[in-house]
Amino acid sequence: QVQLVESGGGLVQAGASLTVSCVASGRTFSRNVMGWFRQAPGKEREFVAAIGWNGGSIFYADSVKGRFTISRDNAKNTVYLQMTSLKPEDTAVYYCAAALKYTYVVRVHTRAAGYDYWGQGTQVTVSS
Repeated sequence: QVQLVESGGGLVQAGASLTVSCVASGRTFSRNVMGWFRQAPGKEREFVAAIGWNGGSIFYADSVKGRFTISRDNAKNTVYLQMTSLKPEDTAVYYCAAALKYTYVVRVHTRAAGYDYWGQGTQVTVSS
């Protein structure tokens, strides 16, 4: 059974940093694109970042560019999202996802439909 399990969320103040992690089990995703999305209350799920199989292709949403960093450790089947200079508008449930098509990031990976597996999410709350 394939599982993606996020962890590391929490409550932080504006300006703080936080790193969330996603561990995959049940199969390896070392040759697949991994992504992070988020969903705030009353809003649609939105793309945050995606990373290709070896980190050679990375793409960020404009809203997080320069503040968030996505990375991966294929030996640990884990993907990370390092978040700095957090803002109240970053408050959301953060989801990781794995895509079976392509090994490098392409346009479809900026949409939820481009992914095949999803985690249950981890809550990140940024207070002002």
